[in-house]
Amino acid sequence: MRNIIVFIRVYFTFFIFIFFLGLSLALLFKYNKYHNAVYSEAASEITGMLSTQYNNVAYYFELKRVNDSLVKANEALYNKLRADYEIADTAENAIIDALSVDSLNVFRKFLYREAKVVRNSVSQPNNYIIVHRGRNQGVKDEMGVIAPNGGVVGTVVQSSSNFSMIMSLLHSQSNVSGRLKKGGETGTVIWDGKHRNVLLLKDITKSARISQGDSVITSGFSYKFPEGLMLGTVIDIINDKSSSTYTVRIKPAVDFEDLQFVYLIENLQAAEPNELQKNIKNK
Repeated sequence: MRNIIVFIRVYFTFFIFIFFLGLSLALLFKYNKYHNAVYSEAASEITGMLSTQYNNVAYYFELKRVNDSLVKANEALYNKLRADYEIADTAENAIIDALSVDSLNVFRKFLYREAKVVRNSVSQPNNYIIVHRGRNQGVKDEMGVIAPNGGVVGTVVQSSSNFSMIMSLLHSQSNVSGRLKKGGETGTVIWDGKHRNVLLLKDITKSARISQGDSVITSGFSYKFPEGLMLGTVIDIINDKSSSTYTVRIKPAVDFEDLQFVYLIENLQAAEPNELQKNIKNK
């Protein structure tokens, strides 16, 4: 208490000066139109700047909630795509457009589940992605994986109870059946092994007409991915004169460095063709 009294005594004159300075400025701004206008403008500018910064901070923290809700909404939309339903061919005409909800999953072929990325690598010889969804949440090995923009990410190779490991397209063992959207020529998409933004579409016939920027999509020959998902766009052609086919360099449709969420694709109709293939191998 004694120290406070001493402090006030020492700085009493300064406090009196501040008080009268504030009082004089208040009277000046209140009764002088010019100074009042200048003060109002300056105060508005400062208040606006502070409000802008506050809103930016609030918006940043709000983005996570908004992003999570958009991911959920996107998952629901993916699961309503007509392409995710497939009815076996019959002699009768089937009108799929009238199918709104297949609650029994009789005709549904592909089912999408969102998952949060918790670990990711892009600069290793073999790159993997770990997501926070595992066997307890319906994940199985060999499920295809795509990004929120619909671009192909990779394949699930291992799952624990609550986490799963995805083999990225940026992996030496990765290969996906792809085709040129414009001409329809099919080949195999692999990683070039060096650059995180370069994939290779191999075994494309040299009769194909290929232009820079052409889209490369999934062929539909793999049970992991629906037909028509984006794999990337053509950068250029590697013309090996000793080969009868082209190797096409493509830019991936996915920014692998910026993955936060992915969608895991389950093929609900994969069991039968897999069983047929297994039976043929056993004969």
